[in-house]
Amino acid sequence: MYFKALILTASRAGTLVLCGLLASAAQAEGDDTAAGAPTRDPLARGTYLVEGPAGCGNCHTPLGPEGFVSGQELSGRLVDKNPAFTAYAPNITPAGRIAGWSDAQLARAIREGLRPDGSVIGPPMPIAMYRGLSDSDLMAIVAYLRAVPAVENEVPQSTYDIPLPPAYGPPIETVAAPPAGDTAAYGAYLAGPVAHCMECHTPMGPQGPLFDTRLGAGGFEFTSPLGVVVAANITSHPEDGLARYSDAQLDRMIRQGIDAQGEPMRPPMPYPFLAKMTDEDTAAVIAYLRSLPPLASQE
Repeated sequence: MYFKALILTASRAGTLVLCGLLASAAQAEGDDTAAGAPTRDPLARGTYLVEGPAGCGNCHTPLGPEGFVSGQELSGRLVDKNPAFTAYAPNITPAGRIAGWSDAQLARAIREGLRPDGSVIGPPMPIAMYRGLSDSDLMAIVAYLRAVPAVENEVPQSTYDIPLPPAYGPPIETVAAPPAGDTAAYGAYLAGPVAHCMECHTPMGPQGPLFDTRLGAGGFEFTSPLGVVVAANITSHPEDGLARYSDAQLDRMIRQGIDAQGEPMRPPMPYPFLAKMTDEDTAAVIAYLRSLPPLASQE
């Protein structure tokens, strides 16, 4: 299990049967696009997810001196280089390697971390969280990736000096879409499989993130050009956590990257993407965070 801890630790520095998936998406027709889960327009839903809370471009879009490079969206870049691995987020536009994959193969790569040749996608791809993506949201993301402009950008293969698992879990046949709305239950889905907030904001133990005992307690350190950034405690703890902030303050932190004192917050939070979240989805995430048991930052 040690390799799992290494993989999950590293992943924070930066989850099908096609007929069954399409059937689930078809059954979803008639639901409200803006509200969240399924939609009669998969491309619209995929656009919202990828460009919004899922924030795929936070890793897959090249960075320049002034931020993300316009016109190079999702064409891949170096994400992290450390003693354990050198990770490149691949070009996921139609000009990249996924062009030759079927929709089912692409969906499996996203949700299960397995390429068509059976090789495993390593960190920082948060496969542990993506395994909970609903069928309809997964296929909406696939629809979006098929529709984005093709961008030519040759990206090297990632290399790993740590062992990768043969798989991240058993094969996934279907995941139902949760009911959308400004509820804690839907917020858990958004903060988990969609935006994978809980992966970065949960401390690490010997076997991986302590989801069962320390969910959301923060403390993970990121090294960035701006120095060391520590993931915040996002539980309902009255002193260390979020209980001291109003919903409006939390909304501003999430969507604007502005703290309670009016100061700008620092990456790696994907603020340009979270800024596109709907009011209802943001309220759902806040409701979920309010529901987390209060945990002190230090045990």
